[in-house]
Amino acid sequence: MTAPGFGAELFLGRLRTDLLTLPPGDPRRLADEDEQFLTRLREFCEKEIDGGLVEREDRIPDAVIEGLKDIGAFCIRIPREYGGLGLSGRCYFRALMTVTTVHAALGELLAAHQSIGLPQPIVLFGTEEQKRTFLPRCVREISAFTLTEPDIGNDPFRMRTTAVPDAASGTYILDGVKLWATNGVIADLLVVMALVPASDAGPGGMTAFVVEADAPGVTVEHRSSFLGLRGLENGVIRLHDVAVPAAHRIGDEGAGLDIALAAQDTGRLSLPAVCAAAAKWSLKVAREWAGARVQWGRPIGEHDAVAGKLAFIAATAFALEAMVEVTGHHAESGATDTRLDAELAKLFASEQAWLVADELVQLRGGRGYETAASAAARGERGVPAEQLLRDLRIGRIFDGSTEALRTFIATAVIERHRSGTGQPLTPGSTGRPDAERASAPEPLTRHRSFAREAAHDLARAIDAHAQLPDTELDDHHRQLGRIVDIGAELYAMAVTCAYAEALADRHGEGPVRLADAFCAQSRRRIAGLFEALRDNTDAGDRAVARRLLDDRFTWLEDGIIDASTGGPWIAEPRPGPATVRTLRRKVPAPGPNR
Repeated sequence: MTAPGFGAELFLGRLRTDLLTLPPGDPRRLADEDEQFLTRLREFCEKEIDGGLVEREDRIPDAVIEGLKDIGAFCIRIPREYGGLGLSGRCYFRALMTVTTVHAALGELLAAHQSIGLPQPIVLFGTEEQKRTFLPRCVREISAFTLTEPDIGNDPFRMRTTAVPDAASGTYILDGVKLWATNGVIADLLVVMALVPASDAGPGGMTAFVVEADAPGVTVEHRSSFLGLRGLENGVIRLHDVAVPAAHRIGDEGAGLDIALAAQDTGRLSLPAVCAAAAKWSLKVAREWAGARVQWGRPIGEHDAVAGKLAFIAATAFALEAMVEVTGHHAESGATDTRLDAELAKLFASEQAWLVADELVQLRGGRGYETAASAAARGERGVPAEQLLRDLRIGRIFDGSTEALRTFIATAVIERHRSGTGQPLTPGSTGRPDAERASAPEPLTRHRSFAREAAHDLARAIDAHAQLPDTELDDHHRQLGRIVDIGAELYAMAVTCAYAEALADRHGEGPVRLADAFCAQSRRRIAGLFEALRDNTDAGDRAVARRLLDDRFTWLEDGIIDASTGGPWIAEPRPGPATVRTLRRKVPAPGPNR
């Protein structure tokens, strides 16, 4: 990397729009081989996949999985020298967008394998021998990443799964239980994070291993079911006395957390791509429905209340696409550090896509609440708007919950301020000049001027919090969250303007008009966040919460019935080998990869 990322500079008060500039040409056009693959994928999805069937049966048919393997959907980014397609990152994101609009579980199937599954850790940290051994297998075999355990949530330092080295056999013996392993129910290969005990040979610590899913002692104990994402092969995996060759350790002992975070960084834009697809699909449905549905003598889209919803959906869809395209381009070029940009994209996209889906359901009225199958059964078009709402809800939780991600970003930003590695701008300073064209459309110039001043105010707010001791910061997480949300909004404004400017020569006034609408909406949200920094109910809310946890308000719960079933809040892993049958589904023998 030869330049800092836009996000890192933003939190120091520098609106470096020159870091977002796209090269000449149509930013939507990919290389010919990328476009050819996406055409094959689209044709397969349209002809061979029934999203309604996935939803009804809560599983992706084996024939669909095999068909995706045949066209190379599991090896889009695996280098060609190891049997993969070796296509671009933006092609991969477009592929996720395509399959997600058929059914959300398809996107998770591919993303869990390629974004955080075995290919990424091996490409980034594997030895050449490991690459030759495992990457060709990942072309057709499915992988899963296992980190979470019943009691660790976002705190990996409480991990209980162990990996004890056995010098005599040259193996590690793994024991533990992993929860919510996406793809784990059907995986052929697992990336397992486990704690190696400290010894004279080294400090041990969290370490990554490649584990064969059919190895003795590996059992899928439970296939989980969720609010949405029906068809997701996610479950509980037990490891009991599993012998793993030392050659299957990825990286050094104790490097597991670095490997997990690095793999997550490279795939961080996967969720924004899925969110962008959901927003674009919502836009199509909203546009068609608002034109067809007539109330009080005219289409509902002409009524002011509905028009506001349409504008929000359209502007947000454009912004989310801009995030994926602009940040995806710069991440692939490797010239700038886009890690913080991608984290901001994940945070913003997961929150805004959920709002888009909610507005779509509201716009559709009773038909938005009705299932697609029910509507089709009575003769109307089946539109899975309620399904979209259920499927998108997980985005605010997994891959770093919104609350955890806000705290993570804020902590990193404050540490940078405290360390002196970057100093915020002083009032009146402009920082490095932006690389704006003199011919930039006026609305974009105006919004960038607002964002530049807001970035200065943001940096000063961060600097004020950086002066507080850590003991006080613990009671300021909501304030830190507002600071991060302001940064996310400013990032979204900047990439949207950059994308609109790149598209303007080929697509007329449309991109600039959409960017103008998005920035106008974003500016009002930013103003509200700055106001909440100055005037909020945080202290009073904390006092209420403490009394609530002290059981001071249990009288308010009178008159309700607790419908939850028995058992502890968090189940302790059962000791010893599992007796529950393995649920992993066997699939037909693989065919040749095209």
